[in-house]
Amino acid sequence: MLTETLEQGRLLTDAALDRLIPLETAHPVSIHKAMRHSVFAGGKRLRPVLCMEAGRMVAGSLPAQIEELGAALEMLHTYSLIHDDLPALDNDDLRRGRPTCHKVFGEALAILAGDALQTQAYEVLARLKCPAESRVRIIEEIARGTGTIDGMIGGQVVDLEAEHTQPTKEMLEYIHRSKTAALITASLVSGGLYAGAKDSQVAKLRAFGSAIGLAFQIVDDVLDVTQSSEQLGKTAGKDTASEKVTYPALFGVESVGAQSGRAGKRRNGTNWTALASARKRLRSWRGI
Repeated sequence: MLTETLEQGRLLTDAALDRLIPLETAHPVSIHKAMRHSVFAGGKRLRPVLCMEAGRMVAGSLPAQIEELGAALEMLHTYSLIHDDLPALDNDDLRRGRPTCHKVFGEALAILAGDALQTQAYEVLARLKCPAESRVRIIEEIARGTGTIDGMIGGQVVDLEAEHTQPTKEMLEYIHRSKTAALITASLVSGGLYAGAKDSQVAKLRAFGSAIGLAFQIVDDVLDVTQSSEQLGKTAGKDTASEKVTYPALFGVESVGAQSGRAGKRRNGTNWTALASARKRLRSWRGI
């Protein structure tokens, strides 16, 4: 069931991305080749799938054209990966098993490709086929999730500043909830809003997103020190080499599962007994 849901969501998302991103033949050719190189490098499309399934849960069936919202989320995610891989940030040569954008097209064009995907995403969001009020709330939600206050960019900044330091568990949780969980949460919430979710439903989606977003990053941290570059589709051991702030670095691999459960329960006031199960499922969702 999970495999089928992921595959259907991936196909819907990829078809929407292909429609919404300019073709490689469109002028200027170089930027569109760079954008498509990174967007269509593979991946399970987890954020669009979460968005679409949240919409399905609220509406009772998959809302029409919600895959365009999912595609916009994937554009934003891919823009963040392109920039994250740059020499000034994580300096990585591999992403999803392929050379990173800057290795193929150069740093300048990679920066512009990331910028272009972000711009394209908001153009798509502005044209969503849902009520105007919902559209505005979706744009606000996603902008906040990718922004500087408890959002993706803010988490990236603190992550960079924390390198080669002695982190606290509070700093570590802030980085992961901002850098990773914020966009995952925005994916779920925006899918619910697209389908007309009530405030009470939005609150539940937000709490769930915060918990699984943290679990997702913890799994990513563990895999970085336990799997090979071939298995990951990106350079293994980068976090350790860069002295990144991670859960395995702070707590050790063996205690990470217990720590993730405590973090989810403490933050959300919910007994997230399913968090360990979510972590197991997330292992099969890597490569996004």
